[in-house]
Amino acid sequence: MSTQLSEDDVLKVASLSRLKLSETEVHTLGKQMESVLKYIDMLNELDTKSIEPMAHAIEISNIFRNDQLQESLPRDKALSNAPQTDGNYFLVPAIL
Repeated sequence: MSTQLSEDDVLKVASLSRLKLSETEVHTLGKQMESVLKYIDMLNELDTKSIEPMAHAIEISNIFRNDQLQESLPRDKALSNAPQTDGNYFLVPAIL
């Protein structure tokens, strides 16, 4: 894979990213993008045939707590600081 990027390549990526770049930025970002692509090329050269595919880089599992029923906040206390209620629910302005 060639890591040489043209100005048009950089402008295409900028357009897809909805970015407007100055000439200096096009040159600077072009060099930075070439650097990233060279690194990816280097990674592509690694022999990974003996590496077993995995879903995550490290083996870790989430430890979730058990669901436990607990007494919840009474409705009148939950609504006590609300600017507006209808007695049962918070009233909020419509946003359209």
